[in-house]
Amino acid sequence: MALASAPSLPAPSSNRMPVALYALTAGSFGIGCAEFVIMGLLLQVAADLQVSIAAAGMLVSGYALGVFVGAPILTLLTRRMPRKAVLLALMAIYTIGNAACALAPDYTTLMAARVLTSLTHGTFFGVGAVVATGLVPADRKASAISIMFSGLTLATLLGMPAGAWLGLHLGWRSTFWAMSVVGVASLLVIALLVPRSRDQQAPVAVRDELRTIVRPQVLLGLLMTMLGFAGVFVVITYIQPLLTGIAGFSEAAVSPILLLFGAGMVVGNLLGGHLADRKPTPALLGTLAALAIVLALMSFALHNQFAIVAFITALGIAAFATVSPLQLRVLRHASGAGQNLASSFNIAAFNLGNAMGAWLGGVVIERGPGLQAVTWAAAVVTVAGLAVALWSVRLESAHERSAQLPTGCVPERP
Repeated sequence: MALASAPSLPAPSSNRMPVALYALTAGSFGIGCAEFVIMGLLLQVAADLQVSIAAAGMLVSGYALGVFVGAPILTLLTRRMPRKAVLLALMAIYTIGNAACALAPDYTTLMAARVLTSLTHGTFFGVGAVVATGLVPADRKASAISIMFSGLTLATLLGMPAGAWLGLHLGWRSTFWAMSVVGVASLLVIALLVPRSRDQQAPVAVRDELRTIVRPQVLLGLLMTMLGFAGVFVVITYIQPLLTGIAGFSEAAVSPILLLFGAGMVVGNLLGGHLADRKPTPALLGTLAALAIVLALMSFALHNQFAIVAFITALGIAAFATVSPLQLRVLRHASGAGQNLASSFNIAAFNLGNAMGAWLGGVVIERGPGLQAVTWAAAVVTVAGLAVALWSVRLESAHERSAQLPTGCVPERP
């Protein structure tokens, strides 16, 4: 069997990326599809299950909250298991969850099936990110993360528009059946290509892992991840009604526009990994600032079809350029005991931001100024994430300066 005969982890090589990274990419593609396809199906789900668009949008929040809760819990529960076995078990749950979504007779059951599927998300990316960075030299860790996370970008580039097309022509349930097939394929690829880990180190004590999480810089990293990425989901959750209700596109046009968003995410993901490898802190601040600017300027493009398509592409680039810098910062400050848990918590923070963004967008639509104001709300949330990042960097710089002072010296107050 593949599980028994798979080779041990190869030594990191500076010449080329190991094939195991691309197997992890296949798994992240499958799980990414579950997260993103619902955004191209909101109108069909709302009409079929007789709920409002905002209620359908809560299916995004439900999934994200499931990730937030499931990531740390499953990471702790599976900490003694071989990492490959964990990844395979998660893909099996993913496949079952998507089949349950396809069979859901009502909104409540669909929400429950979405939450079940979401439980796999954070642990897969958290454990996978640690495996990915362990396969490469130190100067290529951010690139390794970006390669693994490129599965998410491919899920938006291919999975989200394909899911929207299937939903339009064959019904939204067909999209979830298709993702169940993707889950089976991803499971097989991981079984064949991801090597077994022969790491025989004893698991880190839970209390030591938790101490890592409460380090001030790790907590600030999690907060900037949550706020920085929440702005993306204030907008992208409601992209279908934005395009059809304000920009004047037909429902059939949504799928190819989402294809451009996905293409932007591919570019942004690779760009973010490259920049973070070279200059991690400037990459972190620069990508968050760029994301806030794109979201703010998008507000002026909603009524112009050409401009809104250009901004949606730019949003894809800016959004995923932040992923590697954010993940790398948390991993760097969580070095040592508890890195697996910290990595999973950061994935949970991404998804808590997703849930918050989807919820905030719904509030703006139903109780606030309306659909056309979601871009402004998104920009404000992302600026808050940038402010946390600036604070974190300032504290880090102050700590480094104090550490360089001779013993007994006290730095002057500014």
